[in-house]
Amino acid sequence: MLTAHTIKILQSLDRKKYRQKHGLFAVEGNKIIRELRSSRYKIREIFSINPSGLDMPDANLVAIGESELKKISFLQNPRDSLALVEIPETEFVPDCRLQLVLDGIQDPGNFGTIVRLADWFGIEQVICSEDTVDLYNPKAIMSTMGSFSRVNVIYTDITAFLKESPNMSLGTDMDGQSIYSFAFPERMNIILGNEGSGMRPETESLISHNLTIPRFGNSKATESLNVSMAAGIILGQIFSAKEGR
Repeated sequence: MLTAHTIKILQSLDRKKYRQKHGLFAVEGNKIIRELRSSRYKIREIFSINPSGLDMPDANLVAIGESELKKISFLQNPRDSLALVEIPETEFVPDCRLQLVLDGIQDPGNFGTIVRLADWFGIEQVICSEDTVDLYNPKAIMSTMGSFSRVNVIYTDITAFLKESPNMSLGTDMDGQSIYSFAFPERMNIILGNEGSGMRPETESLISHNLTIPRFGNSKATESLNVSMAAGIILGQIFSAKEGR
């Protein structure tokens, strides 16, 4: 049964402090929920308008109506199910040869897309500054399309992390060296800065090289690329270069 107390808890999970208080976050959509079966995430409860469509007989399933789903969903057009999932403890994955480092990324859509890109390219770990948007933000979770369950996301002091990392730290900047002429090393951290202000000075002071994606259009009027779009282009070039070696 979906009680008023449960509805209140679920509705509060759009805010980080309540996700941390309850140790819970929400995942929507049967496809993503089913993917959690083979992950480290533990499902507390699933509220669904079509429980049989989940094919998860061992899960704690609660059948609800469409009007109830609308009350607890964070989507304008709610899907079939919403799962209440426990937030696990996280630990560094040691010796990652390629990592993405996010310096103050604020948009949940950008963040989720970057995590999805990491999953696509087989990058095990994404390191985030402590002011980067929370992985368990409902919009970020939806944007990952399930990839959050396969990528280790760590929040830490990235200045201290970069100082200790054995990887070469590469920044992204409009005035850097072209990614198409740069010889990528075997071990690297790719740093992506805030959507508006870029990397903070203390981060920039720790990078070895700045890279840029050159513009090829005749007008060259576009000022910049969306950070998640830039991440995809850079990762594509890194792996293309590896294939060509």
